[in-house]
Amino acid sequence: MTEDTLLEQLNEGQRAAVEYCDGASLVIAGAGSGKTRVLTYKIAYLLKKGMLPWNILALTFTNKAAREMKERIGKLVGVDDARRLNMGTFHSVFSRILRAEAENISYTGNFTIYDQSDSRSMIKAIIKEMGLDEKTYKASAVADRISMLKNKLLLPAAYAANALEVAADRNRKIPAFKDIYMRYVGRCRQANVMDFDDLLVNTYILFDTNEDVRKKYVDRFLYVLVDEYQDTNYAQQAIVAQLTRDRRHICVVGDDAQSIYGFRGANIDNILNFTSLYDGAKLFKLEQNYRSTQMIVEAANSLIKKNSRQIPKTVFSENAQGERLVFKQAYSDKEEAIIVCNDIRRIKTLTQCDYKNFAILYRTNAQSRSFEESMRKMNIPYRIYGGLSFYQRKEIKDIVAYFRVVVNPDDEEAVRRIINYPARGIGDATIKRIRDKANEAGVSMWRVICEPEVYPAGLSAGTLKKLAGFHALICGWMERVTTDDAYHLGHDIIQASGIAKEVYGGHEPEDRSRQENIDEFLSGMQDFVDSRTEEGMMEYISLGDFLQEIALLTDLDSDDDDTDDKVSLMTIHSAKGLEFSNVFIVGLEENIFPSPACCDNPRELEEERRLLYVAVTRAEKRCIMTCAKSRFRYGHMEFSSPSRFIRDFAPGLIRVESGGYSADEQSSAPQYHRRTESAPNKVQRQIQPVSTPVSPRLKPIAAVATVAAKPFGQVGEGSVIEHQRFGVGRVIKIEGTGENTKATVEFKNAGTKQLLLKFARYNIIG
Repeated sequence: MTEDTLLEQLNEGQRAAVEYCDGASLVIAGAGSGKTRVLTYKIAYLLKKGMLPWNILALTFTNKAAREMKERIGKLVGVDDARRLNMGTFHSVFSRILRAEAENISYTGNFTIYDQSDSRSMIKAIIKEMGLDEKTYKASAVADRISMLKNKLLLPAAYAANALEVAADRNRKIPAFKDIYMRYVGRCRQANVMDFDDLLVNTYILFDTNEDVRKKYVDRFLYVLVDEYQDTNYAQQAIVAQLTRDRRHICVVGDDAQSIYGFRGANIDNILNFTSLYDGAKLFKLEQNYRSTQMIVEAANSLIKKNSRQIPKTVFSENAQGERLVFKQAYSDKEEAIIVCNDIRRIKTLTQCDYKNFAILYRTNAQSRSFEESMRKMNIPYRIYGGLSFYQRKEIKDIVAYFRVVVNPDDEEAVRRIINYPARGIGDATIKRIRDKANEAGVSMWRVICEPEVYPAGLSAGTLKKLAGFHALICGWMERVTTDDAYHLGHDIIQASGIAKEVYGGHEPEDRSRQENIDEFLSGMQDFVDSRTEEGMMEYISLGDFLQEIALLTDLDSDDDDTDDKVSLMTIHSAKGLEFSNVFIVGLEENIFPSPACCDNPRELEEERRLLYVAVTRAEKRCIMTCAKSRFRYGHMEFSSPSRFIRDFAPGLIRVESGGYSADEQSSAPQYHRRTESAPNKVQRQIQPVSTPVSPRLKPIAAVATVAAKPFGQVGEGSVIEHQRFGVGRVIKIEGTGENTKATVEFKNAGTKQLLLKFARYNIIG
């Protein structure tokens, strides 16, 4: 294939970006515009022009991206040349350089590379050696803090001299962090070890302190290309500058509108300031979107134009005009999940497409629960992309294990899981002795714990005292199994067991994710209790009833069905780089999306808007956005307003649909008497959205809000009601009298439900 033949396969913008090789260039690649194609063809073009493959350095963020590019290049110029390219992730390429040059920075070439678990293990050991409180100085949080500092090239000495950084750690109540950091770095060097961040830090130090070595690699890498440049951090950008400041033969490709990893250290300023860093750099814009319909592209453009810090561009599509974006407001998170599942079924029937053509995108992992439960009930196959199903997450399994022990203390697996979690000084050796004695006597571990004098396991007095404390804790809850409902007892177990203190004590992204999962779990429990009470299914909703409900859900998590035809559920961060015919973006409410932590910071708020832009541009044909007027959060009902970002879309590009009956549907319904709503009801329906973030702590039961039910004598067959969770429905049958009155209601989205009216939460609207 000749150079001309190669270039003929590109559009005008792509061709211009590929042909320019005389200096620094920034290629702004709009969503779906062929970014990988440009990188691939540019490398092939350089090879066709006579550059040797080993003189080209191409840096990517994932091994998958590197492999795909090499395969494409191999098809264009031959497998041998593609194999000889210096192409890979930042870490893999720099680790090879460091092995060859290790002696220049006082390492040996056989240094070990620590992964995340290795690093955390060493940090945990250092914290223990220093006699620090392991709950205050959590190894994971300390490791993340060290990583962030290294990505800023702030090693211990520079950190100690930085008053702002040191003050920030004092405010976090971890003043000894400085000493931990110093010990950790010293211990790694002593052991001839580098962690992942050191692969960047030490490469920078190598080039910064050894000019001859830097020159050697400048002469070797005659042309440097960087993929996803908007995701580079300070250290990565600094190393690229070291390699390219002499010749300026560099091409970086990315999209500032898709910069969404600031929380990981990615610095959008790298791409925004590129043309300032490389004076005279050429800017190329790839603006034709090949993925999405015109409507989707125009809507995404109207959204992202609200950001002030960006490189202006106008992405366009020559695909079909397509449908407008749809925004649907459900009455509750339960109805929201039902609406999405109904739409998936409807679109699948209409278009005859597969389930794998659908994706549900959410802001946080905790939001998956309601969708997982609805999809299971409606037999829609799904997979959690890049994560665990809700009931398989560690913190949820820990809580469920406590519940199982309270309901059935002879459950050995559950006892073993929680007997020393959170840590109460009952070690593995003790657990083994208890288990061995139980096996010997043919009884459960719980029986050995209950009657240590009958089943002596050779334990010390101190250990027996700790076991007695555990026994008393469980027995206290067991006494309440027949008196307290599942939510109240479950809430107290999470609080008194120490799980709440363990999980809610951290402030890192990983900690916040675990907190959100527990909040969502509690909300699910409250919803379960309220729903069963309203529907009159049980007089008493126990912890055992709840365990029975989720048993099927956790069993389905282990389903070994390996078919690929499943709906994808994922966070928007996980969706970057993917595309689907039909995309649902859910939970578009204030205090969820944008995240409340970002609302007072203009820079972070713009990243939240970019995150929504990424979500919208995953869609090829249809993009449906949803929110809920109310949802259980932190164990109680919260009322919310739609996300501020909905107002950023141009009005003509988005169709708003309500969750109620349309005018035509109401006119065809049985005749009913419209009643005038009383003042209290009007107040209830106009509850203002929560305007401030809720404190990330478990709320006491007393804080749980309730909504008064309406006098059930006023409801008749044909009445249209507005239910707090199920939305709008029409009463089709009334049976029973007095407090036993039940109504069968056909809801717009949630299907037919039978409600015990004395507990039901609704308003009569017609």
